[in-house]
Amino acid sequence: MNFPKKCKKTELCADKKVRRTKMVILPAIDIKDWQCVRLFKGDYNTVKKVADSYMDTARAFENAGAEWIHMVDLDGAKDATQQNKDIFIDVAKNTGLKVEVGGGIRSLNTVEMYLKNGISRVIIGSAAVKDPLLVKNAVKEYGDRIAVGIDAKNGFVATEGWLETSDVLFTDLAKAMSDVGVKYIIFTDISKDGTLLGVNAEQLDEINKCCNANIIASGGVKTIDDIRICKNLGLYGTICGKSIYSGTLDLREAVAEAEND
Repeated sequence: MNFPKKCKKTELCADKKVRRTKMVILPAIDIKDWQCVRLFKGDYNTVKKVADSYMDTARAFENAGAEWIHMVDLDGAKDATQQNKDIFIDVAKNTGLKVEVGGGIRSLNTVEMYLKNGISRVIIGSAAVKDPLLVKNAVKEYGDRIAVGIDAKNGFVATEGWLETSDVLFTDLAKAMSDVGVKYIIFTDISKDGTLLGVNAEQLDEINKCCNANIIASGGVKTIDDIRICKNLGLYGTICGKSIYSGTLDLREAVAEAEND
């Protein structure tokens, strides 16, 4: 794929979506070896268990007012398997949450498997760089149930569970994905992920202004102030993981803040 010229930070696409006054909060559960875990800056050597039960955790999120849950298959992200698929499908079928899933999704068969089993939105990550035709075909077949995950190190897209870094700028990939019809992009600054150091407002603003897709922020959220920053940027959504587990962010408060006009 020939990626378009990098957007300027101040540039807005002519048909950019209107500025949002409400935002979606997506609490996160990452799964590795069937366990709920978190990583620090995407480093698999820093894996730490954060909850005993994925189902109890998901239901607690639902009780706090969340409508969506963001779930990642860390095993799948590395080796493109779906060994944890039953966990994600279980949450989709046995809670009222809408589930978006990413990690190891490299084929239309995997996309179809998830969507036919109750998953609301599927996230394509590494394949967006290595097999952009997959994204194009998935969007053609499933429309806005397809999202693309763009994870960046120093502004360049990382792939294969963040173990490899490409020469593609995050804004270039965002524009290319938007141009083929992708409606949702999850953007992660890897240097912020799991750190509780605050969101990368500059890069989030840049990617939001550079394409027509709805942007979901991921990485760095610590307090309610980060939720306000993302909301003020006009983002579609914000993912919250470690901040919830560590107690620096109250999910119920975050949901209320995000939905408040």
